[in-house]
Amino acid sequence: MQEAEKCQEKQKRERERVHGSCMKRLQPLDAPPLESSPWGLAMRLLEALLLLWVPGSLCLSGPSTVSGAVGGSLSVQCRYKEEYKEFDKYWCRQPCLLIWHQAVETRGANVEVRSGRVSIVDRPEDLTFTVTLENLTAQDAGKYRCGVATILQEEGLLGFLPDPFFQVQVIVPPASSSNSSTGMPEPLSRQQGSQLSSIHFLLLVFLKVPLLLGMLSAVLWVHRPQGAICGETQPA
Repeated sequence: MQEAEKCQEKQKRERERVHGSCMKRLQPLDAPPLESSPWGLAMRLLEALLLLWVPGSLCLSGPSTVSGAVGGSLSVQCRYKEEYKEFDKYWCRQPCLLIWHQAVETRGANVEVRSGRVSIVDRPEDLTFTVTLENLTAQDAGKYRCGVATILQEEGLLGFLPDPFFQVQVIVPPASSSNSSTGMPEPLSRQQGSQLSSIHFLLLVFLKVPLLLGMLSAVLWVHRPQGAICGETQPA
């Protein structure tokens, strides 16, 4: 238990260090501390808006397409940058919203975590984590996400702001009728990949982007210079 607590505390400190160093580079020299300033909030909203359009493509890399036969298995290796070594990694089916919880997530370095037919293991010495899908079915085909669970989780923003992730297309050609069997294993998800992608796109266009723009406008309006409000000069 003590080792697990020490590991969690180390991960938390590393998350705070990485997040703090990134935000300091965006802060003006004469600005108040980011933790309490509207500038800090505005910068974080702008950063999140950029992430919506470039979802972690500069932070993670891996195969864009993988394939496997029905009844077989496949592995996906995702590579990440040095600054994400201490963060947990996850694998889920798109769109990975709150109502569709992550399929599987790492719990420390070099520890295999399994959830049903899916397993994941993080190899920080290689800056990679590997996901394995076993006993494949035709229903497993679709778009998936290998991602990094960043500090946004701890700050309650995960539902609106995406983690760095890399999208992977899983292809499972259907088995021929002669090889099909009645005892098919349970699919990873009963949702069709195209339907989930459509839902995610609609939420992105009609909910996430207007929400972030509205929040940014409100912050800048509330903290605008007082002189611009009144347009008056004090009497002599």
